[in-house]
Amino acid sequence: MDASPLSGPPGCPLVGVAATYMPRLSEFAFEPGLVAAVDQHAAAVRDALVPLLPGQRRPEAADVVRREDLADYTLGFTDWLSEIDWSEPVGYDFATLRLTAVCWLIREHDLLGA
Repeated sequence: MDASPLSGPPGCPLVGVAATYMPRLSEFAFEPGLVAAVDQHAAAVRDALVPLLPGQRRPEAADVVRREDLADYTLGFTDWLSEIDWSEPVGYDFATLRLTAVCWLIREHDLLGA
């Protein structure tokens, strides 16, 4: 079976988020401030997925983000967006930055790959 970059388990919320927000990663070349903002959001998501105790060091990046954990986080976040009747703005707001960061994590950790 040939896996596309947007494949994943049936019903996985990462597939839809990636299809919608992954193209925003191409804007990094044109908006340097966007890279920093998305990086901060990606760090916040990673920290939410793998909280550390005081004095504890973060494990290697490849060991930090798991597809199942990121999918659960994304499902909760998108459910909250639905509850508040959020709609995607033309530019970037907290939610689009967070969803773009989720896409960055998907790409960096190959979470929807083969």
